[in-house]
Amino acid sequence: MKKIPTREQLLNPVLAALLGLGGSGSIDEINEKIISNLQIPDELVIIPHIKGKEGGQTELEYQSAWTRTILKSAGYITNSKRGVWALVDSNNTTIEAMDLPNIPLSAYQQEELEEHWKSKLQKILIEKLTPDAFERLIQRFLREKGFSHVEVTGRSGDGGIDGKGIAKINGILSFHIVFQCKKYQGAVSAGHIRDFRGAMVGRTDKGLFITTGYFTKDAVKEATRDGAPTIDLIDGEKLVEKLKELNLGVNVELIEKISIDEKWFEGI
Repeated sequence: MKKIPTREQLLNPVLAALLGLGGSGSIDEINEKIISNLQIPDELVIIPHIKGKEGGQTELEYQSAWTRTILKSAGYITNSKRGVWALVDSNNTTIEAMDLPNIPLSAYQQEELEEHWKSKLQKILIEKLTPDAFERLIQRFLREKGFSHVEVTGRSGDGGIDGKGIAKINGILSFHIVFQCKKYQGAVSAGHIRDFRGAMVGRTDKGLFITTGYFTKDAVKEATRDGAPTIDLIDGEKLVEKLKELNLGVNVELIEKISIDEKWFEGI
């Protein structure tokens, strides 16, 4: 029986996937290409990263994510804020031209450190913050992301709506949103999404569901179901990444690295 490829075994397959996609691709496109190229059977594809969290992040998605981090640290690929990954050297047309040297152990050690802070922060959000404190955190988070008139209304028992606010696009267009913030360790199901959408009726056409847990695949499908108002989703992993970007309870120390560009001097 085949096994799920390790991070080391996924290094070239990730590059090959990007090459096959024309040099860039979304996370889903990359993973689908890896599955196709390596002919990974369905029974391995659906194995959850955390036992008992069926419907959440799979083990293959987890290993692929850290493989991208390693390749980015080594200078082979980069990613945009929109979540699109791309080859740094797009002139290569074959995977043979990009066979990897031995990536130093420090690259793997660094990504393990990154995983540690994410797990620690998620644990704090779930175990240390009271529901009221979590709602205040989400209020601050949305304000930092550019929302205005953000109010927490969770105590009113308003059909699962915990708050509301106004979002602006490019500082011109604005629209009202309602949000639900669920301090939760487990899975958010499609039923939770349907209940939230029901509470939205007559109030707004735009909803945001934030959780410290994760969304099942059925919940993700329900959030974008045709003919129904779209609900944007932020799970626990994405939430801690956004808190890091905004320096909300997360301090990032940058270490100065100095290198000499000899070619620059040759051009004088």
